[in-house]
Parts: sequence; C-alpha cells; structure tokens
Amino acid sequence: MAAVCQVTGAVPGFGHAISHSHRRTKRRFDPNVQKKTYFVPSLGRKITLNVSAKGMKVIDVRGIESVVKDLLAKGVKL
Repeated sequence: MAAVCQVTGAVPGFGHAISHSHRRTKRRFDPNVQKKTYFVPSLGRKITLNVSAKGMKVIDVRGIESVVKDLLAKGVKL
C-alpha cells in the first residue's frame, strides 16, 4: 500500500537517522495511513479509503459526504 492519504494528500517525508556517533543515514517518515471503510448514503454503498489519522479527523469534522464530494471532483476513483 502506498503511504499516501487520499483525503489530506499526506506523503512520506525524507530525512536522516542520526546515530549516537552522529553518522547520518537516509530514512523515510511515513504518514500513519490506514485502510478504512465508510458507508456513504448518497452512493448507497461502502467505500474503502486509504486515510491518515489526520484524514480520519477531517472526515469526522466535515462529514463523509463532503469529503467524498471533493474526492469525486478531483477525479479519484472510489
């Protein structure tokens, strides 16, 4: 599964892991992306989204209907 949130668009960040001796190696900071299933009354079915923890909070605040409308406007296949 790609580490990209469908709601917020969060993608991995990159940086360095720094050891005790201060040697730097490349590392990846992945967003907390989970597969989550929501029932959308306007579509009359369930949809599965890859959403980050922040994306879940956005859905809780704005509502699944509003978020799905925006995703469909962007052209995301649900």
